[in-house]
Amino acid sequence: MRSVRVLEAAATEATEAAGWYEARRKGLGAGLRSEFKLALDRLREGMLSGRPWPGPLGERGVKRLLMNRFPFSVVFVVTSDSVVVLALAHHRKKPDYWSGRIADAEAEGE
Repeated sequence: MRSVRVLEAAATEATEAAGWYEARRKGLGAGLRSEFKLALDRLREGMLSGRPWPGPLGERGVKRLLMNRFPFSVVFVVTSDSVVVLALAHHRKKPDYWSGRIADAEAEGE
């Protein structure tokens, strides 16, 4: 099993997104939290390798897992000792807004 660390900013995004969905329909926020947790569990178990992020970020090792029910990707990078989740990125937000977090993940992996 791999160690999976979720950056604080990514955890905040997940909490805020779940709150937004829950406010629209009872139980929907719990569904998002459940799907996010499932993605983290699969990363921990090494079951999912993810798709490379398009362009230069993918060349730096950034990958993504698309969520099934929600318009989000779990964005992560594999370091020498763990998987670091950089963002829970909404598909309609400004692309790559989270790219500055890569340095945080790389610093944690040293």
